Amino acid sequence: MSDRHQLADPEPRLPTSDVDVDGGAEPAAPARHRRRGRRIALIVLLVVALLAGGGVLAGGLYYRSVNSSIDRVDAFTEVPEESRPQVVAKGAMNIMILGSDSRDPENAGGSRSDTIILAHLPKDRSSAQLISIPRDTWTNVPRSKQGRGGRDAKINAAYAWGGVPLMVQTVEKFTGVRIDHVAMVDFAGFKEIVDALGGIDIDVEQSFTSSHSLNPGGKREFVAGRQTMDGAAALDYARERYAFANGDFTRIKHQQQVIKAILDKAASGGTLSSPTKLNSFVKATANAVAVDKSMSLVDLAMEMRHLRSGNLGFFTCPVKGTGRVGSESVVFPDNGRAKELFDAVRRDSVEQIKSAGK
Repeated sequence: MSDRHQLADPEPRLPTSDVDVDGGAEPAAPARHRRRGRRIALIVLLVVALLAGGGVLAGGLYYRSVNSSIDRVDAFTEVPEESRPQVVAKGAMNIMILGSDSRDPENAGGSRSDTIILAHLPKDRSSAQLISIPRDTWTNVPRSKQGRGGRDAKINAAYAWGGVPLMVQTVEKFTGVRIDHVAMVDFAGFKEIVDALGGIDIDVEQSFTSSHSLNPGGKREFVAGRQTMDGAAALDYARERYAFANGDFTRIKHQQQVIKAILDKAASGGTLSSPTKLNSFVKATANAVAVDKSMSLVDLAMEMRHLRSGNLGFFTCPVKGTGRVGSESVVFPDNGRAKELFDAVRRDSVEQIKSAGK
């Protein structure tokens, strides 16, 4: 797991002339740390949960062998217990999902944490609520064990300054929600996950050009309408933000579309009934996922085996808008509405989460 430790740039950036607040970049991470970025981890957790409930993994032996091979990250050891929110709704589960894009053209010094999702699983496990937190949300980042932070910054600066533990601490402070588990997915592995399913169907709302595509020449045209995407196209679709006026917010919406499409395809596309497809998919997901040391994917899969995309709710943390703090482009949270939303998460009130998240 050590070679999955460094995800972040010294300072998260938007496509502007932003500069580091600390006045300069740190050296690039060593090559062994510049592994492929992690993105959309709940895809893996939920879809593998479908597989566990499909009867193909007889006796759970094959699934347990996959579970034992998944990389683990030390997420909580350095998080001070006295600073953590108390558990309010026993039995509910909150998973922090981190993702990053090592192919982002802004990223010259290694991977960055640019996708943050708080996934809430109610006590009865009948649904899941996925709340995206914009990566440039302006908030207070606690001081890390190494002495970095301790001031207001973009929320994803926490990863650059203190890795997963400081990210846990920052998200807990921002939301007031206690994080039970952490999950990350290798971004480059995302392409193989989609291809293992034979592609996914996406409704493209508006035509646009991806300017940082995996295609030769770096361009891909997306035409409005329903279409089947292979792994490379889905990856371009989920990561593009420069083509849109509201950038990261459209990208968040597209990521949510892709999550739903993958779950739909996994449940209905013959994956469960085909040993070849199943094995290909399980290998792709197992190679891509990393979770905290205490998470049991076997137990989680069994608890969530009846979950389908229709039981998922997708939300975005309420914001007031974008602006600048010094030289940085940031997102200002709507703290009143965000408090209402995350209080509902703490209390495991699904209907209030849906209401506050509208």
